[in-house]
Amino acid sequence: MRGRFLRSTITVAIAAAVVSAVLSVSITRTSGQAPAAVRPARVAGKPNLSGIWQANNEANWDLQAHAALPGAVTQPGIYPYDYARVPAAPVLALGAAGAVPGSLGVVQGDGQIPYTAEAFMIKKENSEHWIDRDPELKCYLPGIPRAMYMPYPFQITQGTDKIHMAYEFSNTARTIHLDKVAGPPDDAWMGHSVGHWDGDTLAVDVTNFNDRSWFDRAGNFHSDALHLVERFTLMSPDIIRYEVTIEDPKVFTRPWRIAMPLYRRVEPNMQLLEFRCNEFVEEFMYGGLRKQQLVKHWEGETMAVDITRKVPTGDRFYDWYGGK
Repeated sequence: MRGRFLRSTITVAIAAAVVSAVLSVSITRTSGQAPAAVRPARVAGKPNLSGIWQANNEANWDLQAHAALPGAVTQPGIYPYDYARVPAAPVLALGAAGAVPGSLGVVQGDGQIPYTAEAFMIKKENSEHWIDRDPELKCYLPGIPRAMYMPYPFQITQGTDKIHMAYEFSNTARTIHLDKVAGPPDDAWMGHSVGHWDGDTLAVDVTNFNDRSWFDRAGNFHSDALHLVERFTLMSPDIIRYEVTIEDPKVFTRPWRIAMPLYRRVEPNMQLLEFRCNEFVEEFMYGGLRKQQLVKHWEGETMAVDITRKVPTGDRFYDWYGGK
């Protein structure tokens, strides 16, 4: 009896130590930004963009202007012609938390993304199957420009020949090269960024993308021919005007542009916290491979939800579990 109690006590102590270690890792922080009083206004004669920034808009839901929606996954309601759609089963229990806020949009000009006819049908299908396809839900790297306007802060560290950007989501990062460097050996989620100063505006040419990231949760996508030109202009010490010209002849009929302000996080103790979402999506991604299904039933005060897992096969299996 005493031996079993001792073993149980030791087990609990070990478990507590492991949990404590995990928690301590999960709240590891990066170094914060320098206070305004000690932050130099310029670096090597150029505007100092260093600091922690964040977009304050709805672009991650949809780059284009849109009305508020009851959920990111919907189905027809009782009215014809798809009028007044209702939340579909996967998001029904989320209520207002699963809704999509309305937006004036960030696409410049006529507000439309100029898809080819074939690409537009793919975008429409992406939107209808958002919960299965959006790379954000799988904690994949967000790509550029999406990393710039996700609802998470990011940090710019500016040097004379390199500018480093660290993003809270999925511990993503990229380097903007202001000097001559060799290109990457393969296409990448975050592309390859080469910058130069155009007066007081940082212009960045981004190429070498794979075709797996999206622009937003609405299913807007690109191919591996994506080419971006970003422009960062300091409008005030705490506001950057961020513009991106997007070109992809495989998907769009012409180049198009988005623009938005990025705001400095001015809290005196502001730092990036880790958001390692990989562990959060393991059950979502791989739970269907278990011999015994783990998450299969949820019951609340107003409804019960049962889940039947489907294991993708063939090409869909390859796409779902990280291939392409």
